[in-house]
Amino acid sequence: MFIKELYIYSEVIYNLTMLHISWEDFEKIDMRVGEIVEASEVEGSEKLIKMSVDFGELGIKTVFSGIKKYYQPEQLKGKKTVFVVNVTPKKVMGQESEAMIVGADDDEGTMSLLLMEKEMKNGARVY
Repeated sequence: MFIKELYIYSEVIYNLTMLHISWEDFEKIDMRVGEIVEASEVEGSEKLIKMSVDFGELGIKTVFSGIKKYYQPEQLKGKKTVFVVNVTPKKVMGQESEAMIVGADDDEGTMSLLLMEKEMKNGARVY
């Protein structure tokens, strides 16, 4: 019983903290269109895909993402999707991940990247 109550309590806390962020905080997030020019499996990982992503004037950045359950590397090459480019770089499997891919998921275990409806320039701002 204690475990169930702890779980419910943690869900309530999570929901309360996720209610709102300020406009100022949202404006700090730099989202851009990036084209995945290379994608490969990461040796020693069941979840990660390593991508080289072209952000136009911002250059090419390395991005690691735990989306291997939903996408194979060959499905990603050439796709244009949304990334957060101003996250602090993070070491992943001994290498730096310089951005974060943006996607959506649901309760049924489906995940989808946010793909561009129209042709957009690499590095275009998303807002």
